[in-house]
Amino acid sequence: MAVNIIKGDDDSALYAAKVALLDVSATWCEPCKMIAPVVEELSEEFAGRVEFFNADAEENPGLARKLRVMSIPNLVIMKEGKVAARQVGFQGAEELRAWLEANI
Repeated sequence: MAVNIIKGDDDSALYAAKVALLDVSATWCEPCKMIAPVVEELSEEFAGRVEFFNADAEENPGLARKLRVMSIPNLVIMKEGKVAARQVGFQGAEELRAWLEANI
């Protein structure tokens, strides 16, 4: 499993997913760079249970606005197209794994 990249505010696959984790980030954001490999690792672990997405907030301003992203990194769990949980800031693998398990 891999992390799907959202480009041009094309969020149709995100909203079509039964359960999804969206990582909203930016290329200049150091915590975003630190969390990216953690999200990639979790995408392998949760393959078949959760679809993983990444959206650069600056390249996808419409999506960031729609989801009311005010800070990054911003992780959003979506269930059937609706926001189910949100985590802002860097978290390590164990913390994100526990948060994901508790919310999917």
